[in-house]
Amino acid sequence: MYRLARPFLFGLEPERAHAATLAMLDGASRAGLAPLLARRVELPTPAFGLRFPNPVGLAAGLDKNGAHLDGLFALGFGFVEIGTVTPRPQPGNPQPRLFRLPRHRALINRMGFNNDGVEALVENVGRARRRSGLLGINIGKNKDTPNASAGQDYLHCMQRVYPLADYITVNISSPNTAGLRELQEERSLRRLVGELREAQERLGAQHGRRVPMLVKVAPDLSDDDIDSMARVLGDLRVDGVVATNTTVSRIGVQQDPLAREAGGLSGQPLMNTATTVLRMLRTRLPASIPLVGVGGILSGADAVKKVAAGASLVQLYTGLVYRGPALVHECAAAIRRRREAPSTGNPPPA
Repeated sequence: MYRLARPFLFGLEPERAHAATLAMLDGASRAGLAPLLARRVELPTPAFGLRFPNPVGLAAGLDKNGAHLDGLFALGFGFVEIGTVTPRPQPGNPQPRLFRLPRHRALINRMGFNNDGVEALVENVGRARRRSGLLGINIGKNKDTPNASAGQDYLHCMQRVYPLADYITVNISSPNTAGLRELQEERSLRRLVGELREAQERLGAQHGRRVPMLVKVAPDLSDDDIDSMARVLGDLRVDGVVATNTTVSRIGVQQDPLAREAGGLSGQPLMNTATTVLRMLRTRLPASIPLVGVGGILSGADAVKKVAAGASLVQLYTGLVYRGPALVHECAAAIRRRREAPSTGNPPPA
């Protein structure tokens, strides 16, 4: 079905194609056609004290407002992460702000946390009917909130989404909000994550359940940055780390006419960099902190490479643009084959 729709969608401006895809997905869900969209793989996977129906999830960014959950879960994901959501609505950066690089199977985006605000997301999630997997909610700060006050924005979002989320991801790594990545600096990171960890424990006592808190990091980190980040996140005992967000690097796409567009690069060119950061974090973080591998997954073999590098779960986004829903099943099936492979004392080939 997606092979038939893709030429039409790629004929549209990327942001219009994004909206059209979600509208078609919603229509299929309302018409009861959702089971025709994808084959679901059951592969229970424990992480963060939760049990995921399978280890393949949707990365944040595709459904920023949580308005399309019924259709997205129908694609066979074990979990769906919505957002990034901010306390107040904001339009994001001026259009155009999303660009396809088909020759490289990549995207460049500078969306800028465009969303309808946390109250709208809460209402949308409350209306969703068919949650066949776990729900993650990705939170951020408003563009006009200075970094010195960023904790207030994150705390507000955490408080509002806590009753609805199976886990919460703290996004401090988008390249499209000016100054946001400065929150990854060691002192700022320790202060912000420390405040949020205290709030997490208070909210857990208040609601009678503990919702895991993850931190999403950038791929554009030096070895020293990774060392200090792992030290902080390990000391503060976060529940998990999402590695990684998009990159500001243009390695691999330098000759593309769109390479000069500002924004974060995702897709195939990000695969090696994101996986290297994932592997380095795995060697530096306590084994008790699971990792989510995201960035550059375009095939089942790519998903297996993330698992081999230390990921407990993987997430897709740009790969869906180029491969469609079949990629979800392909990745879950590849990870299942890896798990079921006879143990020889050596890791199976990625």
